Order: sequence, then C-alpha cells, then structure tokens
Amino acid sequence: MKNLKFKLLSLASVFVLALISTSCVDELSTEPEGTQQTAEELFQDPASYKQFLAKLYAGLATTGQQGPAGSGDVAGIDEGFSQYIRNYWNFQELTTDEAIIAWNDATIKDFHWHTWTASDGFVKATYYRLAFQVTNCNEYLRQTTDEKLDARGITGAIRDEIKIYRAEARFLRAMSYWHIIDLFGGASLETENSSTEFHLPDYANRAELFAFVEQELTDMEADLMAPNSNEQFRVDKAAAWMLKAKLLMNAQVYVGTDRYADALIYINKVITETSYSINPNYRNLFLADNDTNGAQNEFIFAVAFDGLHTKTYGGTTYLTHAPVGGSMTASNFGINGGWAGLRTTSAFVSKFNGMDNDSRKQFYTSGQTLEIANVGTFTDGYAISKWKNVDINGVQGSDAAGDFVDIDFPVFRLADAYLMYVECFARGAGGSASTAVGYINALRERAYGNTSGNISSLPSDALQFVLDERARELHWEGHRRTDLIRFGKFTGSSYVWPWKGNVPNGAPTPSYRNVFPIPQDAINVNPKLIQNTGY
Repeated sequence: MKNLKFKLLSLASVFVLALISTSCVDELSTEPEGTQQTAEELFQDPASYKQFLAKLYAGLATTGQQGPAGSGDVAGIDEGFSQYIRNYWNFQELTTDEAIIAWNDATIKDFHWHTWTASDGFVKATYYRLAFQVTNCNEYLRQTTDEKLDARGITGAIRDEIKIYRAEARFLRAMSYWHIIDLFGGASLETENSSTEFHLPDYANRAELFAFVEQELTDMEADLMAPNSNEQFRVDKAAAWMLKAKLLMNAQVYVGTDRYADALIYINKVITETSYSINPNYRNLFLADNDTNGAQNEFIFAVAFDGLHTKTYGGTTYLTHAPVGGSMTASNFGINGGWAGLRTTSAFVSKFNGMDNDSRKQFYTSGQTLEIANVGTFTDGYAISKWKNVDINGVQGSDAAGDFVDIDFPVFRLADAYLMYVECFARGAGGSASTAVGYINALRERAYGNTSGNISSLPSDALQFVLDERARELHWEGHRRTDLIRFGKFTGSSYVWPWKGNVPNGAPTPSYRNVFPIPQDAINVNPKLIQNTGY
C-alpha cells in the first residue's frame, strides 16, 4: 500500500458546471461524472484541500471514482481507453521502434504505421484526458485563491499548506500542458483566471503554450517544497527543475530556438542539489515494491499505482499484462494472465548487440521470432519482461486475484537527468567530458554489475551514442517518440524500423506526423482551434 492515500472525491456540482463550460472541455463535448455537492460545502472542511489535491494526482493513475466499468471521469469514451499513462505511453512508444501491439482494437495499429487521422478514437481519448486534467487543476486553483480562503475563514498552518498545494496543482497543470505541446502543438490556453461563463476559448499556438509553461515553472518554484522533503508521490522543486529541463531540451523542436544551455542549468540542479541516487539494481526499478525497495530514491516524480486502490486497466497494469503471452508464465510476473499484445521490433533489439551482460536487456525469446512477419501475431517479435508485479523476493503484489498491479510509474528519474546532461554536452551546450563519461559509466556499472561495460570517452558520433543509450536505459518508460523527434529520426528516411510506414522493413513517413492532429470533434465544437498541417 502506498504512503500517499488517494481519497478520490466526487466532484462538486459547481465543478461540473465549470468543467462543461470552460477550457478544452468545451471543445471535447465531455463532462465529468460525480455526485452533486457545492464547492462551498466541500471546502468547509479544511481537510478537503489536501483530498482534492490527491484527486489531481490520482488523475494520472485512475479513470474515475470506482475503477474499471465504474463511474468514469470523462464521459463519451471507453473508460479503459481514457487512462492518462496508458494513453501517453501509447503515443510515445507504439509510434516508435520500441513497441508494437498485436491487437485489433479500433485504430491502434495506425500508431505503428504512422497513419492516424484527426478522427482517431485514441487521439481523441488522449486529448480529452489532458483537457480534463488541466480543467480540474484550474478549478482547484480557483477554489484556493486568497479571496476564497479569506471568505471561508481559512487561516493558520492549513493556509500555509494550501499555498504549497497550489504550487503542486500548477505543476500538474504545467506537466499536462507540456504533454499537449509535445503531442498536439497548439491548443486552447485556459487558466484559473479564464471566464467560468460558457465561451469558446481562443487558440494558443505552440510558442504561446511554451512561454506559459516556462513562466509557470519559474513562478511556482518558490512555493514548492525543497527537494526530497515532500511526501512520497508529491512533487517538489526538483520535479519542477526536471520538467523545465525537459521543456528546454526540446525547445528547438517546439519553438525553433536552441535552449540546451538553459536546460543544462536545471539538469545540474537536479543532479547536484538533491539527494536522489542511482539504485544499484536496474530491475528493481520496475517491481511491485519500487516504492520501498530503494528504487524510490531514484524517482524524482512517480505516479503511484496500487493493486487495491488504483484499479485500472491502464498504467502499469497495462504495461505488465499486455507484454505477456506465448509461452511466458504469467505467475512469474505476479499476474493472473497475459494479454498477448505488446512486443518490440528487431531495430530496438539491435541496440543491445554485443551487450549480452547488460541487465537492461530483458527480452523474452523462447517461442518468439526476432522479425515480425505479422503484426497481429504475438509470437512475431521479442517480448519484453521489464515490468513485474512481484517484489524483490518474488512475492506477488497486493491484489490477490492478480488483476491489478502495485508498480509505480517513474515519470522522471535520476538516470534520465544523467543522460540529459550527456546529450547537452554532446550538443556543445556546456558541461565537461569527464562528467559526461562518468554519468554514462554510473549507468553502465549498474547495468553490468561491474566495469566491463564502461567507456573511456564518448565516441565520435556522440549524439547517436546517447540516443541509443537513452533507448537502452529508458525504453518503455514513455520517452522514445520525443527523443526520436529531437534527434530528427522519428519521421523521414534517416531512420526506419519494421512496420514504420506500414511496410515490413519500414519506410519514410511525412514530417507533419511529428505532431498529432487536434481531434476533428474538438474543432467542430470550437472553430477557433487551428488544425495542424497535414491533417
């Protein structure tokens, strides 16, 4: 059971009115579902401020108030398709060389083939979920202004706590806006200061959203808790530094400006002004007890999953069940059965050529072929056994039935910051060669258990090296698409992999697919939105 209990609140009726009349939710024609209670009734209890903050965090893990087939947060779409991490992971991984899926669920295979459209149900589901998360954060910020707190007589220590809660809500909103920037480019920009009367929000382009998120991360930093001082699963200054570094690392893609040197400032803060540490066992990072087995000391921010309290067919439950099939034994993964869906491509497998002793190499090959002749056949392609719902002693997670898992999902971890430093150095943004090599070797020594995989210097093609090292270290953690775009290898012909472009050996795809379309349904509702080129 996780240290931070997510007490999911039924949204107040005033929130229902706000959510269906403002922000991106106008464009999506979605609505939250919940019991009827006014905001004033809800927030009379000082404890409710933290409880609703927990709801904002839980928005990254759950799909509604009751779990699968319950009361979904977003109406109008299948609840199983609406989970935040599952949707984001599909966008980031199924579109790349790292993951491929056997299922025929609607248009899911279009992700591999780079043939998605503006009417794609998965594109809509992701857009809806991001909008819902932003809107909830906005409403929380509306309900915690000084004016609201004064009117309710909220004073003393709880008032000081709420100031921190507000900063965390701003972080969560900034992270969702970053995901919107990365996936969709532009969108509506709505905040707690936007009108709560029905209106069609104006369109904000990618540069405008970028500027907003950068400024938000600057403004909120002072109110966040110091690094390593907050409750587990809540963010602090280090998480804000990491998110800002991520934003700035991709500035060339987002706004056409090289900001690697600026990113390096925040990467260094994450590494040197915190007490995060590299866990000595790579595989412990992805086990059911990764909140207590030492892995948590590497996690700058993680989304909590609990087999008893965050029941969802998304998140790490999806990442544990879906890759199990063929001759794989489900009980070895702490689950009651595999879903025979996710595998990887030979292009990713080749990243480990000559690296047999690297513990990050977790391919299940028995009965599986290296090459994928038929995308719909699970045994075509190697399986990946990275996520396991067992603890370090092999004991299954808390859900005795084996349906839902306890594995937390690391959004940001220290190893990523190390590799970001190396990339910035390789791009000439500063830093030192010896430090960059040291960070690579710290991860290699963890992976090999000794120094046999260490390097003495970065190779001549340092950028390709760090891109491949990021794949080895961070695969299936939701980074790959963004990385490939930043390195100019996601679309076009500079890098192809099996089934890219719906061709067995891979084919170039057009550059406009570096961003996804804004759902046509959203544009139909709000004509102020501007569709991305090519769609």
